[in-house]
Amino acid sequence: MSSDIVRGRSTPGRPSRTPRVSGTPSVVGALRSRPDGVIPFSVEFNPPRDAAAEARLWRAAREFERMHPAFVSMTYGAGGSTRDRTARVTGQLARDTTLLTVAHLTAVGHSVAELRSIVGAYADSGIRNLLVLRGDPPGDPLGEWQRHPEGLEYAEELVRMVCELGDFHVGVASFPQGHHRSPDLDHDTRYLCAKLRAGAEYSITQMFFDVDHYLRLRDRVIECDPVEGEKPIIPELMPITSLRTVQRAEELSGRPLPAPLMARLEKAAGNDPERNRDAVRSVGIEIATEIGARLIAEGAPCLHFITLNFAKATSEVLTNLGYTVSAAPVSA
Repeated sequence: MSSDIVRGRSTPGRPSRTPRVSGTPSVVGALRSRPDGVIPFSVEFNPPRDAAAEARLWRAAREFERMHPAFVSMTYGAGGSTRDRTARVTGQLARDTTLLTVAHLTAVGHSVAELRSIVGAYADSGIRNLLVLRGDPPGDPLGEWQRHPEGLEYAEELVRMVCELGDFHVGVASFPQGHHRSPDLDHDTRYLCAKLRAGAEYSITQMFFDVDHYLRLRDRVIECDPVEGEKPIIPELMPITSLRTVQRAEELSGRPLPAPLMARLEKAAGNDPERNRDAVRSVGIEIATEIGARLIAEGAPCLHFITLNFAKATSEVLTNLGYTVSAAPVSA
């Protein structure tokens, strides 16, 4: 795996472009190490809430391990035993599998001291790749965001902090339709560029279902800052496998599905969504395949799949796109 990722130290205004060679594997290095013409894929896991969910996650992880994703990421379980389980399982993924593991790190609800401790714990587990996020308020993602009295206000600050703590590789979030707290797309784009200048090496988008939104985001970043626009913007997608996952997709993306796509799913469901689940799932896989194919044609650097800790749907989409899947997954 390539480890030639470079990261310039950020200062107010334009950061230094002097490359700093890193000895640790990175997401960007993994993307660059793929053969020419091969678009890599990656997957996202969610923190398991109990032992049964943890067993399911491990089944999916082992299935994906045989498919050789560029990297896997684990979202952040905030608070209590869920957070502790998240940290433990993420560390195990890094130590006990061949998967390049990216841990999510959020500023919400944490003091700077706590954030430093979490970063140190990840480093002790061998995790040097972090996806740095401001984070949504617990319990109400659309609620008022409140800074911890001893914490950080913006993801840009957290990027700087992590980069100063050692040899870490940092990614950030990007929003094809703009973050819901941004007043407009221009403001949202400038903030993304600021996170990249602070030391982030790539971004992963919020999930979307209209590829044009992704392409416009990419164009906006290049226009805002051509240097930072060279960094990978990794699109995130999720195969719809039931009408219930439509609601989950809308919650994760913060946007309703485009009306034409929703009409296709509802037509497949007919008057009995439960009886016609296979038809709905088939259309959902078809939609994800169409989105993936266009992203590949438009030169996306990677396809990042939300899996909900299952492997089968993602595997089917990859097979439809011409990827070689070496083992048939058994999970839904």
